Amino acid sequence: MAGMGFTITLSVLLIAGAVVGVVAQRRYSHHRPPSDLDAEAEANHALVHLTGGLVPPNTRSWSGAGKETGQSLTRAAECHHKARTLLVSARTAAEYEEVTRVAREGLDHLRAARTGLDTDSPPTALAATSR
Repeated sequence: MAGMGFTITLSVLLIAGAVVGVVAQRRYSHHRPPSDLDAEAEANHALVHLTGGLVPPNTRSWSGAGKETGQSLTRAAECHHKARTLLVSARTAAEYEEVTRVAREGLDHLRAARTGLDTDSPPTALAATSR
């Protein structure tokens, strides 16, 4: 009888330990930093949107842009170049996050340029939802 009580107690403790382990694992997985792969995907996503935004919907509207609009477009293109350069050598989540930050900065400049042209900007929606 004593052996049976010990077995039941041990079983209950093992089950309780397993439940605590599963709960702890789930909590940890929700609060961990993004993996290198997640960060790389986000960096590529932001860079693709910046690249697409740099293709003018109407080339003539860009050619007649004011000085501030032209400067914003130039800064967006510089951010695009810098993000592409950083992406080539990025290997860690922090490096990919820097690529994402630079691409988003470019999207902000692009939004300013498109506002100066008074055109709708698809990258604006990305910048607002990605943050």
